Amino acid sequence: MCRKLTYLVFVVLVLGSVSNAADVHWTGSGGDNFWNNPANWDSNKVPGSGDEIFVDVPAAKAPNGPIIRDGIDAKITGLLCEVAGEPTMTMTGGTLEIGDYIWWGDGAGSHGTFNMSGGTITVTNEFELGWGGGSGTWNMTGGTVTCGELIIPTGSGAAGQLYLNGGTVNVGSPLEMNANGLIDVGDGTLVLEGDQTEIISGFIEAGQIVFYGGGGLNSLDYDVRNPGKTTLTARATGKAYNPTPADGAFHEDTWASLGWSPAESAASHDVYFGENYDNVNDGAGETFVGNQPDIFLVVGFPGFPYPDGLIPGTTYYWRIDEVEDDGTIRKGDIWSFTVPPKTAYNPNPADGGESVDPEVVLEWTVGYGAKLHTIYFGDNFDDVDNASGGLPQGLTTYTPGPLELANTYYWRVDEFDAVTTYKGDVWSFTTQGAVGSPKPSNGAVDVTQTPVLTWAPGFGASHEVYFGADAASLELKSSGNLGSESYDPGKLEWDTTYYWRIDEVNNANADSPWIGPVWSFRTANFLVVDDIESYNNLDEGEPGSNRIYLAWVDGFDNPAANGSVVGYPDAPFAEQTNVHSGNQSMPFAYDNAVGISEATLTLTDPRDWTEKGVNALTIWYAGKADNAAETMYVVLNNSAVVTNDNPDAALIDSLTQWDIDLQLFADQGVNLANVNSITLGLGNRSNPVAGGTGMMFFDDIRLYIQEPEAP
Repeated sequence: MCRKLTYLVFVVLVLGSVSNAADVHWTGSGGDNFWNNPANWDSNKVPGSGDEIFVDVPAAKAPNGPIIRDGIDAKITGLLCEVAGEPTMTMTGGTLEIGDYIWWGDGAGSHGTFNMSGGTITVTNEFELGWGGGSGTWNMTGGTVTCGELIIPTGSGAAGQLYLNGGTVNVGSPLEMNANGLIDVGDGTLVLEGDQTEIISGFIEAGQIVFYGGGGLNSLDYDVRNPGKTTLTARATGKAYNPTPADGAFHEDTWASLGWSPAESAASHDVYFGENYDNVNDGAGETFVGNQPDIFLVVGFPGFPYPDGLIPGTTYYWRIDEVEDDGTIRKGDIWSFTVPPKTAYNPNPADGGESVDPEVVLEWTVGYGAKLHTIYFGDNFDDVDNASGGLPQGLTTYTPGPLELANTYYWRVDEFDAVTTYKGDVWSFTTQGAVGSPKPSNGAVDVTQTPVLTWAPGFGASHEVYFGADAASLELKSSGNLGSESYDPGKLEWDTTYYWRIDEVNNANADSPWIGPVWSFRTANFLVVDDIESYNNLDEGEPGSNRIYLAWVDGFDNPAANGSVVGYPDAPFAEQTNVHSGNQSMPFAYDNAVGISEATLTLTDPRDWTEKGVNALTIWYAGKADNAAETMYVVLNNSAVVTNDNPDAALIDSLTQWDIDLQLFADQGVNLANVNSITLGLGNRSNPVAGGTGMMFFDDIRLYIQEPEAP
């Protein structure tokens, strides 16, 4: 089933249009990270106007991405980051002229960050943050960006953020944003061609454009500050804003000079600082530093708060309350920063990683102040954990391979700062060839009591499934050949942890069997009707395919009678960002021009809605502020209907819990011991009336035991 043929045509056109461009990838091999160093590019030449530039990880992982500074003038065709990870790029000056597009955060798992404090960027066409499941973050404290279009983000499952804390962004067309887009305007300016005040006001009302992180107000005009253009800036309220260090920052020193921008009405400032969020929020304990006229404070230095220094590996919280002349106090937001630990952290491959290349190069983020690093590596946890006396090195990478396939390895990095050695945590990963991608995922909680275990195949000719409630004594439960990577353990207990392992077998290989890692999950203390986690993007007809719109029958094939469409038109079909728990929720578009929009799931399990005395159905939902206000309802067995008490439920843009007493369905004749379907809808099911459109998200449909309220 083709849900969006026009999208495929678009892809073909795009691919055709760029087929003559050269792809140039950042390597960072030149040692200085500067854009104009040929050694930093895989072609060993500085990119030119015919090139498309890929800023991808691991080469561009912070802080190793390219830098454009004063004196560097670059011309390229396109700029994008698309590989899963966290690539970064920095611009402090110079110019970057782009003949076509910026696609920043392009592709599933790509979380790109661009830090711009100066310089000039011109983009002929699209400036896009986030696409196809990725996310793009643009931190701007200076400089100028001029573009044909600004889109935040593009495509389903994507997210994009523009933090305009300085500088100017000039846009030649109306701003495009979806529900996962955000613009935070601080000391910067957004300028758009023509009168875009209505569009901008809509985004402000929806909370997608905020000011000083939510602590400011806007100044919006057309044809006043810039003739023929719409101009948007921020103005402060009575709260302090613009903290230094930035909120959430890593601060690589044991002392800090705190700074902030004061409210115009502030006469002095009450300062709170400490290691406990709640204490700082409440002003409890010794977190009150004092009242002062200055807009800075040194901490972690003799004669100041924390005179013995800040502690590595610790997060600090602080708050500024603005005090006005008449004594009025404006409580401030709570900000934080973290002093990095002295131990190594942020391993690559990630701890617990699977399907790792046997030729892997191990990397980590160096502990604060570390000068030398001692690496311990092996395939036994205890040996690595207890190891000592290794030879320290100055390199911050380690190549252990080539490694065996389908094996689990452990590694540890001890950091030495010229005085003390700091023992690191033991990390692990499993090389390619064992199973991987377990579902339920390793460590998952609130799993249905009737799961079907699945995994990605290894290289064995067959596999063996070990399962049980005791990790130390797993029992062989099943075996099978390639193509049958699933196991049904039957009905499991509530609120219980289970363990499982897949061993790959090939009797023709002397190394067989290859013992897999032990995974675990914990069943829920409620019944899971649908947590939306089981749906995938596999082609229809492919083994294991489970697309969400095939399970939830919508109105796609019958739009004259049902205005609903479940899932996105292109993969990923489920929502990946706006979720209550897990990784997915159900996108549900409604068009009530036909009077009704609904989707139905046929139930196989659970069908007994009386098990263990469950008495409440819970559904998590979110809408959008610009949705049409249509009545939300749920139907059981295509007969009994219960509506949401809030007529504006579809306008709530944050995930909200809807609890329904099951007795309401029983009173309409539903046999709760045999529920065969559930329907979610918007409109008036019994008397359809033409209405409006919108987008909903549904997640975590569950059955709970709820105690009656005390009289």
